[in-house]
Amino acid sequence: MTDTHRSPTGYDLTPPNEAERERLEADLTAEEARVLLSHGTEAPFCGVLLGEKRAGVFCCRECGLPLFRATTKFESGTGWPSFTQPVDETHVRAITDTSYGMVRTETVCARCGGHQGHVFPDGPPPTGLRYCINSVALEFVPEGQPLRDPLHRGDGNA
Repeated sequence: MTDTHRSPTGYDLTPPNEAERERLEADLTAEEARVLLSHGTEAPFCGVLLGEKRAGVFCCRECGLPLFRATTKFESGTGWPSFTQPVDETHVRAITDTSYGMVRTETVCARCGGHQGHVFPDGPPPTGLRYCINSVALEFVPEGQPLRDPLHRGDGNA
């Protein structure tokens, strides 16, 4: 790839090409595909990452892009993992969501477009934001472990 778009933290944000996208999507479970590709939501209080408290980084389950650091995770009481800010503002894209008769801000992975959840203006300091994210849309990488790099872009460190 010669035409790459890099985030300020150095990650390649170039969207996957068709062959890469097919490979990434084939690796998803049915539930992961329902949430990431069809903008679904997992049931509250059942996500495997809700109680995750170790140091590390939460990455997009589809493409592996680092989205949230464990240091920004907090207990919101909503039933989904919640974060105050992304690893890099350019890694999470905001989209106006008017489904279900509401106006919300949907969050998607800036690289692959996978649905992550929503962001609300009712979080704690320092940002006042609550990124409410589906566990199934994330994968947790403990501190000191290499990041999964399914697109082979050299994005192996958080």
